[in-house]
Parts: sequence; C-alpha cells; structure tokens
Amino acid sequence: MDKALVLLNMGGARNKEELELFLRNMFNDKNILTVKSDLLRSMIASLIVYMRKDSAWENYELIGGKSPINELSEKLIEKLEKKLPNIFVTQAMRYTPPLTIKCIKQLEEKNIKDVILLPLYPQYSTTTTKSSIEEFELEAQGTFNIKVIEPFFKNKSFNELIINEILSKVFRAKYSEYDLIFSAHGLPQKIVDKGDSYQKEVEEHVDILKNKLVDYGIEFNSVNLAYQSKVGPMKWIEPSLDESLKFFKDKKVIIYPISFIIDNSETAFELDIEYREIAQDLGVKEFQVCQCPNQSDQFIDVVLDLLEEVSEV
Repeated sequence: MDKALVLLNMGGARNKEELELFLRNMFNDKNILTVKSDLLRSMIASLIVYMRKDSAWENYELIGGKSPINELSEKLIEKLEKKLPNIFVTQAMRYTPPLTIKCIKQLEEKNIKDVILLPLYPQYSTTTTKSSIEEFELEAQGTFNIKVIEPFFKNKSFNELIINEILSKVFRAKYSEYDLIFSAHGLPQKIVDKGDSYQKEVEEHVDILKNKLVDYGIEFNSVNLAYQSKVGPMKWIEPSLDESLKFFKDKKVIIYPISFIIDNSETAFELDIEYREIAQDLGVKEFQVCQCPNQSDQFIDVVLDLLEEVSEV
C-alpha cells in the first residue's frame, strides 16, 4: 500500500488523565485561544485546566468515564478497511491519542506516499478543520502528497442519511407533532467576526435539509437551529440551545447534532443528559436526541463517495 486515508477529529478522553490532556491541548491551540503570545496562551490554558478539570470529569463519569468517540472511530476504521483493501485507513486526533505525530510516524514506517485527509467536520471552521489540517501538514513537513476532502455538508448521500435518522425518531405519530432543532457546537462571536465561515455553512446546511424535508413532503411543526456548549462570559453565536428550549414547553422536540459525525461528550453528555434535564425543567413534553452517523453503513457509503470525488480532482 502506498496510499492512506487519515480521519481527522478532535479526540476524546478515555480516563481522567486524558481529559486533562485534552483540555490542555485544546486551550493551547492558537485557533481556539486566539491570543498572539504563546506564553500568555499557555498560562491562560493552565488556569482554565486547573479550574475546569474536576467538574469536567464529573460529567465524564456520567457517561461511563470515557468519551464514546474512540470506540466508535475504531469501528468506523474497521469497516472502511474492509471496503478499501488497497488503502491504509487510520486516524489522527487533535488533542488526545492517537495524536497526529504518532499517525505520521506510522505512515512513514509503511512507506506511504499519498495521503488523503478527511476532517470529520461537515462544516468548515478554523477551530476544527483548519486546526487539524494545519497540525498534520506542520508535523508532516512535506513528507507526503496530501489531498484534503473539503467540508461535505452539501453531499446528497450525507444529507439523506441525516433525514433518515431524524425520521426514525417519529414513531406512530405525525411529523407535525414534533419540533425539530438542529444543534451545532457554538463558537465565540469574535471568531466568526474575524471571518470564520462556520456559522454561515451551518445555516446553509440547515436550509439544505429544510428543502429536502419539503421535497419529501414532510412537515414538522417547526425547524430550528441553535448552538450548544457555550462556556465563559464572552459573547457566543446565537441562539443558544438552552434559550431556544424555553419556547417548547409542552412540545415534542427532536434534536439533531448537525456539526458532529461521531458521538462524543458533547452529544452523550451535553445533549442527552445536560440539555435533556434543562428541557424537562422547562416542561418540554418529549426530548429525543438523534445519533451521529458514526460507523453506520450509510456513512461508509458517504466516505466512499467523498473519496471518489477527491480522486477525480
């Protein structure tokens, strides 16, 4: 094999030590904490980690003491290996093992020359897509011929997968009885103001899915977009999910995590536990959270489709 497919993602902790590593690496990322001074960023990161690690670990304990992203990513790789016998399939996580530097050493040992990077973020952001690609290219130092699969939120098969998952949550009821909320990971407003296209692409993605529902003749009571995961006092893009849920008292709500491909702490804890409790306190009648694509056969087909597209370039 002289070609590899590398899945890029943020990572997730398997234990408390990895959770601290995740937080430290994330807040030392210049695309996340956008201060110019590396020293100042490191000092701020250390303070944030010190303040947040214990409370963050309490959240992890509620989902079994580990993020589901690791096992699900490994299952995705196993399925892709069976479909792609002539391509070496692996992964590089941004903040926890398997880290990018280890992935690159692995590729070098196998004498891989051509590398296709698949950032597992449907929409582009400097905080995710750019950060992961930038690190891989920096560590690789020109060793490989690299192709990058672009954000794929417009992919037809991918959007059909999303629609099918949403519809699976409606059982023996009319779609009009439900309000659909697409939940995306939030960003500080200042990052968007500096030109990050994430919010624009998320909004475009929601419009694509709305139109697809119309084409299928499916009418939910309402279709909405909200942003989760806000931390700190600074202004984040809006509307926030906790504020949005206030409008759905006595309603049936379906949440789809539109910015995630693999289930992780933001879906397993934040959406399925934290926001569920908020919804219950607000009097939401029914609260369902959709699964991410994960290692589903439909998503395998999407990846194969994306590989075919990049091979034609």
